[in-house]
Amino acid sequence: MPRRLFAASGLASLFAVWALVAGYASAQTVQTPKSCQFSDSHFHLTNYIQEGPSAGEVLKLMGDRVCRTTLFGIPLQQEWSYRESGNIAPSYYLEADAPLYYYSFTDAQIALQYRALTPEQQRRVDPMITGFNPADMYAADHVRRVLTLFPGVFTGIGEFSVHKEFVSPKIAGGGASLTDPSLDRLLDFAGQAGLVVILHNDMVRPFTKDAKVRGYFDQLTALYARHPNTTIIWAHAGMGRIVQPVKSEATYLEEILANPAMKNVNFDISWDEVAKYLVATDETSTLAAALINKYPDRFLFGSDVVAPRSPEQYFAVYETYKPLWAKLTPEAREKVLNGNYQRLFDAARVKVRAWEQANARP
Repeated sequence: MPRRLFAASGLASLFAVWALVAGYASAQTVQTPKSCQFSDSHFHLTNYIQEGPSAGEVLKLMGDRVCRTTLFGIPLQQEWSYRESGNIAPSYYLEADAPLYYYSFTDAQIALQYRALTPEQQRRVDPMITGFNPADMYAADHVRRVLTLFPGVFTGIGEFSVHKEFVSPKIAGGGASLTDPSLDRLLDFAGQAGLVVILHNDMVRPFTKDAKVRGYFDQLTALYARHPNTTIIWAHAGMGRIVQPVKSEATYLEEILANPAMKNVNFDISWDEVAKYLVATDETSTLAAALINKYPDRFLFGSDVVAPRSPEQYFAVYETYKPLWAKLTPEAREKVLNGNYQRLFDAARVKVRAWEQANARP
């Protein structure tokens, strides 16, 4: 092919991709309920034994109160070991000593649930890929495979865990590491494809004091620094059942927030286990609100509700955080509860669809 013709052909292909992406973005304009209160950046459709309501049932629970939501399973399955618990079937990781193992079929389940929704319902949902082992060098290949098998469905990856209190030691074959090249390979691909990443990692080492406590945080910030082009949401801002927010941990967060090289790192305010610390007293909610008001573009609300069956169960976390919402400026509150979600996930939708168009199988 003559060079001039080849260049024209390549340019035409590029314009074709741009046109498809522009058309997709226009078609995906979301008409959210005018009375909606928040978008949910952290929602589990299924639990640790892969059970839960249908996506359609969740949309009914959302009603007009929820603008949009992520949709993902839990990548780990709790094993039912008869030798360990007999006829008592565990449904949560704290209910048994038996190990957890990665359950990759969760991604197919989420994709099928999404495809069962109407187009209007789909526009309010952002499915996420979770069924991979972050310690596996093939994890990025799993994500790539899911995108090509289910084009037009997924917006990101996660929530997946690296170091998580009580969970990591139970994983069959051992947990992941923040220094593992497999995690770098995974985040590299997420950045390339435009996927939002929701990562759970404890801010500090639980039950550890003094100089040893910062081990996870230092490894985590080094990881973030290596992936400036990947949009990351740090789940629960690194807190958990045991990892409690204190003044020093607010300082840790500000190390990231004040660093221009990590402007791609965001934080979700989620989980009832974290809420009980952040709104424990007027002082704790004031400290949290001060940080969010200072950096309103970097925080998102997520319920972290697992397989809810009733509106009361779904909205309980949002209601628990009300003392915090009351201390935010109007601008910060709007961004945390909805604006930042729309900005990050809308951008990811466009980028991922463009990657799919460019890499779709013939």
